[in-house]
Amino acid sequence: MRILLSLVMLLIIAYLCTAFTVFNKKPVGLVCSEIEVTTKDSTFSDLFTPRSVADILKQKRLNPIGKDIDSVSTLLMERELSQNPLIDNVECYKTPSGKIRIDISQKTPVLHVFNNNGENFLVDKKGSIMPQVTSNAFHLTVVTGQASKSFCASKLYELGVFLQNDPFWKAQVEQINVVTGGNIEIVPRVGNHIIYLGQLDDYEKKLRRVEKFYTKALNKIGWNKYERINVELSNQIICTKRK
Repeated sequence: MRILLSLVMLLIIAYLCTAFTVFNKKPVGLVCSEIEVTTKDSTFSDLFTPRSVADILKQKRLNPIGKDIDSVSTLLMERELSQNPLIDNVECYKTPSGKIRIDISQKTPVLHVFNNNGENFLVDKKGSIMPQVTSNAFHLTVVTGQASKSFCASKLYELGVFLQNDPFWKAQVEQINVVTGGNIEIVPRVGNHIIYLGQLDDYEKKLRRVEKFYTKALNKIGWNKYERINVELSNQIICTKRK
């Protein structure tokens, strides 16, 4: 009985090995017939189509269409596409039918900067600087003033991520203005006043204090009573009345 079971197991293993070899064997001289592109989000979905990606690869002489699939280097394609300032991550691989699959993860912008130097750029959730893209209408917080690229990439982007992820402040903040010394002013959508944060340290606690002040005070006394709300100092809110 044991000998019979052993023979059956050997036959099954032999069949599986043969089937794996046969079904995974690529036809000789298989030519790449198509590029399939998948974007994992819709941030710039209109920019990364099979045609546009093929054009990028064609410029670098990496277009795989019509080439022997074995001669196509997906590694070189990944390296080239990764240079695109709008792409966060890219994976390229071959299919058994002779297609090239390209999976693209795009960068997610959180801030749109118009600084005093006349620069116009986006900042993503990881602090990467991105060029302005005119094909998409983004609902991003606008940044003005002394907002250098280095300041945005090293510090300010974290505030942008917080604003994007917090439902209350995402709806409330219209503009961030960077003034002397990297101090931060916020222009809200509701209320004719300026919120002065000062330095970026503890910005979450500062904004939570403002949120409570909105709920407990401004909802009762009116949103236009003050022209400036200063939360720079810990556990304090200093308001300047409108003249």
